[in-house]
This record gives sequence, structure tokens and C-alpha cells, in this order.
Amino acid sequence: MTNEETSLLHTDVYDRFSPQKKKLLSTIVIWGGLVAFFTASTFVPSIPQISRDLNTTGEVVGYAVSVYTFAASVGGLVGSRYAKFYGRRPVYLCGFPLMVVASLAVARASTVPQLLVWRGIQGIGAAPNYPLGAGVIGDIYRLEERGTALGTYFGFTFLGIALGPSLGGIIAHYWSWRAIHYLLACFGCAAFVFLFILFPETSHPGTRGMDEYARSGKALPKWRPCLLNPFSQLLLLRSPNILAVAISGAVTVITDLALLVPFAYTIGKRYGIDNEALIGLCFLPLGIGNALGAPLSGRLSDKVVIKYKEMRGYWYPEDRLRAAFFGAFLPFPILASALITKYVSGPIGLTLNLVCLFISGIGCDLVMTPGGAYVVDVLQANSAGATAAVNSFRWMLTSFQTAMLLPMINTYGHLVTNSVISLLVVFGFMLTALTIAYGKSMRAFVDVGYPAT
Repeated sequence: MTNEETSLLHTDVYDRFSPQKKKLLSTIVIWGGLVAFFTASTFVPSIPQISRDLNTTGEVVGYAVSVYTFAASVGGLVGSRYAKFYGRRPVYLCGFPLMVVASLAVARASTVPQLLVWRGIQGIGAAPNYPLGAGVIGDIYRLEERGTALGTYFGFTFLGIALGPSLGGIIAHYWSWRAIHYLLACFGCAAFVFLFILFPETSHPGTRGMDEYARSGKALPKWRPCLLNPFSQLLLLRSPNILAVAISGAVTVITDLALLVPFAYTIGKRYGIDNEALIGLCFLPLGIGNALGAPLSGRLSDKVVIKYKEMRGYWYPEDRLRAAFFGAFLPFPILASALITKYVSGPIGLTLNLVCLFISGIGCDLVMTPGGAYVVDVLQANSAGATAAVNSFRWMLTSFQTAMLLPMINTYGHLVTNSVISLLVVFGFMLTALTIAYGKSMRAFVDVGYPAT
């Protein structure tokens, strides 16, 4: 690294872009994140229609959700690993075309195997956008600003959860589930154009793998990309801190999926909702809760960081995780939803369930956002890779959990299933509390590149 690069890296690396430019970059990565979440969330309301169209069952089509989440976990690792080596921009520009082609193929699927294969490829293409966006935010915002910036990023991208199922249900009902994926392809194409024209490289100068190659005198392959091991980033999970955040996030995100994935067969069946458009609209409260909870949690976590930094006289990274306990009520709406569905009938029962979805959406993001910001804080130099490792672990675990939801509900019932999920969330809070209390010792146990504090 040259003296000029070193000086830039340690003095004004966060001032390379003006406030207006930062807002533009944030808007672009939010668009990318929306593509990822729209691709994931527009599918669920159309499961009954797809099962009829492909002459199969909702349970079989539901496996496409698990295939997508598993493929997305792999895609996130691949994208972030190559972003660490080549930079953010090239990976964005490679991922979007893959997502667009796969969306067109999903729209034309005529068998369940075709649907599952292309749905998986769709996940691989779309998934890198989420960790890359978090990495870009980490590239351009300082520690004291980062929680708010990431909260805004998460909040707007989680609008995909709010609007995706609603739009997906409406489009499936009035047109076709296939039209959803044609529109996703158009949305991805538009994002690609904006990225190509307006998005510069944001990686800190001299920190990419190709920069290391240049300094060591190694030559890059001329006709192919370097062959990198994307799964090496999972070694970050050797650290108890990162693993604890990943597990806590996995048991938290399943609260959203436990309400959404089986909705048509639980709440929808109980209250006579079999219209895809209405099912999609019922998802709206949860998504709005997600979109409100993330920026609120981001601001709260920044305030917590600043407060404890002033009290201690130094920065203790795990202080940010204290903000997760603002969402300590999360287990209750999950359990309440199952109880209401079982014992309260009619419009009152449905209304109370929608309230539970809204409260759960807020709680989920109050818990998850501090964890996402914490990972970027402690591994800023590899923020996209760290975010991808955590998300990949989370989505791999979630993919298996999701696959078990409908079979478990069919075998043991809605109330038992949601009770188990509530207990898992309590376990996640226990892990977070331990990480806050013993964070420094846990970081010292396996140092994966933590900063000195």
C-alpha cells in the first residue's frame, strides 16, 4: 500500500464521498436490497396457485422457499468473497444479469423440478445484494453514524417484505404468478442500469484482494476470474461472538417466516381467506413493522454506542447489542397469534392476528438490526464477507426450519409449533446477553481480525 493510500485510509477514508453522494449510493444499494427481498417475498402468496398450476401440493411448492433460502446463503458467500477481492461494483454487475435470466426461467417453468432449479439460481443471483449493501454502508459511514445508516438501509430494504407479498398476491390473483417473475426481471434490469451508470467502487483504497496481488507482484488471470473459496468466509463463525449473533439472528428471522410461510394454511384457512391478493395484503402489517423497526433500532443502537462510549471512556463493541433488548417482547406475538387463531373466531380474531404480525415485524428488526451493525463494526475491513457469513448461516439454518414448518404444523398443530419458536427466540436473547457480558473474552478466544479496543 502506498503512503498516499495509507494516509487516505487512516484520515479521511469516510470523507471520500460528499453527504449527497453518500445518500445517492445508499439509495442505489437500497434498490439492490429491495430486488433481493422482492425476489424472496413475492413468491409466498402464490404458493396455492402454483401448486394448482403445476398439479402438486402446497407443501411441495413450499420447498421452493427452502431451496431459495439455501441457494441465497451460498450466493451471498460467493458474492461477498469476490467483492472482497475485486470490489463491490463488479459483483453487483455480475449478479443482476443472473437474477434476471433466472426470473425469466422461473416465469416459464412447467414442472416442479424446473421451478426448484431456477428458483435456486434466482436466489444465487439476487442474494449478494444484501451483504454487499451492508458492506457499502460500512465503507462510507463512520462508526457513530453507521447504526442509523444501516437501520435506514435495512428499513427500506425490508419494505420488500412489506410490499412484496402484497404485490405478489395481487399480481397472482389478477394476472398470474408467472407475471410476478417477469416484473422482477424488469425491476432487476432497471437496477442494473442505474448501478452501471452511477455506482463507483466504494471499497477502502488498497484493501481489495487484487490490490494485495498488485503489491506482491502476482499477475491476475487474463481470461478468467481468480478461483476463490467462498466458503472460507464461514471460518469467521469460529469466533463465538460472530456465531452467537448468527444463531440469534436465525432464531429471530424464523418468527417472520413462521407467520408468513404457512399463512394460507393456518390463519388464512381459519378465517376463510383463500384469495391470493387478500393473503398478500394480510402480510402488509408484518412488513410495515419490519420497515419501521429497522431504522428505529439503528438510531437506538447508535445512541447506546455513544452513551456507553462516553461512560466507559472507550469503545466496547458489544454495547451496540444492548439495543436488541428493546425487542424483548418478540416471543409474545408469535405465541399470541397461535392462541388467537385457535380460540378467537371472526373479524376480531383476524384483526388481532394482523396486530400480532405488525408487533412481530417491529420486534424482529429491533432485535436483528443491532446484530447486523455489530458485525460491520467489529469486522469493517471484511464487512460484506462477515455479513454474508452470518446471513448464510442464518439462511441455511432457516431453510431447514422453513421446510419443517408445514409438516410440524400438520403433525403437532399451530400452537405447539409457535410455542417452540417462541422458546427458540428466548434462547437467542440468552446468547445475546452472554455476548454482551463476555464479549472481550470471546473475541480473544478466536481473533478473526477484530480491531483493538
